[in-house]
Amino acid sequence: TEQAVAVAGGIIGGILLFVLLGITAYLLWKKFCHLFSYEKLINPVKTTNANAIFQDQANSEIHLKSTSRSRSVPFIIPPTLHGRDWIHLTNEEQVQEDRDPFMTPQSGPRSSFHSLAGAYVVGTINPDLYKFPEDKSETDFPDGSIGRLWFSIEYEQESERLLVSLIKVRKLQPPADSCSPFVKIYLLPDERSYLQSKTKRKTLNPQFDENFVFQVSSKMLLQRTLKFLVYHVDKQKKHHLLGQVIFPLKNEALTEDNKLVIWRDLEKENLEPPSEHGDIQFSLSYNDYLGRLTVVVLRARGLKLQEESPAVGVYVKVSLMNHNKYIKSKKTAALLGTPNPVYNETFSFKADQTELDTASLSLSVLQSNKGEKTLLLGRVVVGPFMYTRGRELEHWNEMISKPKELVKRWHALCHST
Repeated sequence: TEQAVAVAGGIIGGILLFVLLGITAYLLWKKFCHLFSYEKLINPVKTTNANAIFQDQANSEIHLKSTSRSRSVPFIIPPTLHGRDWIHLTNEEQVQEDRDPFMTPQSGPRSSFHSLAGAYVVGTINPDLYKFPEDKSETDFPDGSIGRLWFSIEYEQESERLLVSLIKVRKLQPPADSCSPFVKIYLLPDERSYLQSKTKRKTLNPQFDENFVFQVSSKMLLQRTLKFLVYHVDKQKKHHLLGQVIFPLKNEALTEDNKLVIWRDLEKENLEPPSEHGDIQFSLSYNDYLGRLTVVVLRARGLKLQEESPAVGVYVKVSLMNHNKYIKSKKTAALLGTPNPVYNETFSFKADQTELDTASLSLSVLQSNKGEKTLLLGRVVVGPFMYTRGRELEHWNEMISKPKELVKRWHALCHST
């Protein structure tokens, strides 16, 4: 009996070993099949016939597209996909079914795709569909445009130099038939010195391509503003201002490796003399869908500073009020030592449309000195008829009548509270 048990155990062990070897062999076979499943073995195609096929298709494509608007590029099927049937995709695309691959060769020009043996044309690609979008900055001008100016800027950190390239001006509106323009460039707040371009004779679209350099430290750079004044010189050598561009540098990342090319529409300068306490320019906009009141503080001019020194900081405080109660206030950055600061800062307030009849905005221009009390230089309030009259009321009503549009105006500052 012991011998029988030993024999039976040996037989069972052999069977299990055989099954294990079989499973291992099967798994190895599946693995090798998976590795080589993407290897394609195709029979070589006769080069002469394949080239003849392609030349015939290319010739037919050239003949078909000769009357089209633009030249097209053939799109071909590689030899590895010749075993499939292809259908007509559109009326303009030719597709060949691979039922009769050996066609009679025809004489014709040698195709640039001659080296692609066995390939044939299935359609075309229109290059016009892949062009970069056209630059419309020289064609799309807003209504009432008085011109557009292009320039570029970069900053050299080591030498502390601001490089300004005046490129061109387009679509000037001269006071007379002819125009001889030139440009003055200021780096505000310094309005006593400027750099000037050459005068271009008898043109409304002057091309300048001139470079200018301003020396300014990196600490003061972001507090400076570029100002471009475009003039026309008449026959009596008198200068007529055609427009200006104000460009604050605080929102730009200026480096030697980052040369910014910028264009701006010319604006008319406010030729009226400043009011007694100065003026402030800002834009208003109301979004009735979001219930948001937006204020863009642009700039001020003619401010009466109590102490003219670089340590003097001037900022604007914007406050939303309802029934003469302050709801929320926001401040601009303080700019140093200038009676004509340029801010270009945007603030947004939550205001329901039902509150517009009782709400108002107060903009206060304040001067802060080191270790001294903040001084009020001037203030203006815009709002409904309950609080305002004149230009302030007109500005508020125009904002309401033009939802989602920025309405820009100048306002005189006063000291009344």
